[in-house]
Amino acid sequence: MQLVYSATKGVTATAAHLLAQRGVLDLDAPVARYWPEFAAGGKAEIPVRWLLAHRAGLVALDQPVALADALDWDPMVDALAGQRPLWEPGTAHGYHGRTYGWLVGEVIRRVSGRTPGRFFSEEVAAPLGVDFFIGLPASERGRVSRMVHQQPDVDLATVPVEAIPEELRELVAAWRDPDSLSNRAFAITEPAEIDFNSPEVQAAELPASNGIGTARGLARMYAALIGEVDGVRLFTTETLAGATDEQACGLDQVMLIPSRFGSGYMLPTETNPMAGPSSFGHAGRGGSLAFADPEHGISFGYVMNHIVESLDDVRALSLVEAVRQSLA
Repeated sequence: MQLVYSATKGVTATAAHLLAQRGVLDLDAPVARYWPEFAAGGKAEIPVRWLLAHRAGLVALDQPVALADALDWDPMVDALAGQRPLWEPGTAHGYHGRTYGWLVGEVIRRVSGRTPGRFFSEEVAAPLGVDFFIGLPASERGRVSRMVHQQPDVDLATVPVEAIPEELRELVAAWRDPDSLSNRAFAITEPAEIDFNSPEVQAAELPASNGIGTARGLARMYAALIGEVDGVRLFTTETLAGATDEQACGLDQVMLIPSRFGSGYMLPTETNPMAGPSSFGHAGRGGSLAFADPEHGISFGYVMNHIVESLDDVRALSLVEAVRQSLA
């Protein structure tokens, strides 16, 4: 099994949509209906759907939370409940790279009475027989391959701007600026850098970033969103339509590139076309990618243990292109 980083977000979104499908969660209701403390800081009217679509303006914290506390859940949730939005909610979107998991995850916990990892395990993984965990049990640790980082050819923190490809210069400049949203969005803990190979980190529930599973498990989950898998279908036609309806499109305030989101799922873009216009899914750091395509009736999962620090991973994209060619 492999850590899939942000591909976890699509798994967490699936849990939220199942609760909505069951009628116990209204995605268009204020978050504060389910999580009253969230109303602080001018957030009383933010709907749950804006958390899923990265439109809430809560990409960072004014004061980072100690990593040990963040792994313990409640301190991070309390900090987010008190945080004021960093832009007027609903007016723009920006990738909630780290905070998404606690924001959406706390709604899941308040509504279901179960942590996001437990809810997914009981309501999705067990019925489908998929290998995927948010919060790795100690009994599964021996099955997880260690993540290996490829050393970049150049150090983007110090290389002269003129040596950086033009399409990346604005983003690299923002990453170098500790006051930018691009930097702050990934520096919400102290220390900011998280060792995702750590047993303590893997055992915690970080529903935006530390899901661990197999490519087959991810593909099987996505297949069950668009059709029946061994007698199990997760989404109704109506739920699928609502989950994949475009909620955000245009310049991402954090990543500084165009992006598109439904309610929790990435939608196809020029740089990540997936299998076609009807596709939806989620990518993760280093190249992991999983999606479904209702038009073609297929799902796809790719995981790896060799991280390439790039916005476009040639390994995943070449596999997707092969899928697209086979469908042509």
